[in-house]
Amino acid sequence: MRIIAGSHKGQQFSSPHGHHTHPMSDKARGALFNVLGDVEGLSFLDAFAGSGALAFEAASRGAKAVVAIDKDTAAHSAIERNVKDLRLQKQVKVIKANAGGWSIHNMEKKFDIVLLDPPYDDIQTNLMTTIAIRHTKRGGLTVLSLPPKKDFQLDETRFKLETSKSYGDASLAFYRKLK
Repeated sequence: MRIIAGSHKGQQFSSPHGHHTHPMSDKARGALFNVLGDVEGLSFLDAFAGSGALAFEAASRGAKAVVAIDKDTAAHSAIERNVKDLRLQKQVKVIKANAGGWSIHNMEKKFDIVLLDPPYDDIQTNLMTTIAIRHTKRGGLTVLSLPPKKDFQLDETRFKLETSKSYGDASLAFYRKLK
């Protein structure tokens, strides 16, 4: 895998093996960051980090702080190794935890952008809703990455759907937090 753009453009990183991660394609990742636009100085939460690709892309494009959470041991180890190899320790904090458990113990933490790209074999919509509500700053964005046929939306009283796009094996939905 490689970083698409920014200060680390073209740099390779390894991804964990196994069925728990489904690395987002370069095309979908590029589209996600094209919609986000300039992320310089913003904070990110990558709640189901998997390969770490979204966290690395955000850091490469100038995010000031990225928290990458994954409970899978292989994923966590690969992300930590890649953070060191890519020299992103100042921007990317890697946490080995269940996203729900981390959220309960860090309720006060808010982010400009929350990325929710869960394992497609274990989509927990209640957990995704909780993380989006709890950790997205008012006016911030939550990005959902789901299988194309998965019908799930965030609460319209709290979030406004800005745009959505499909890319073969993934559908992306961008929600602005209202309150």
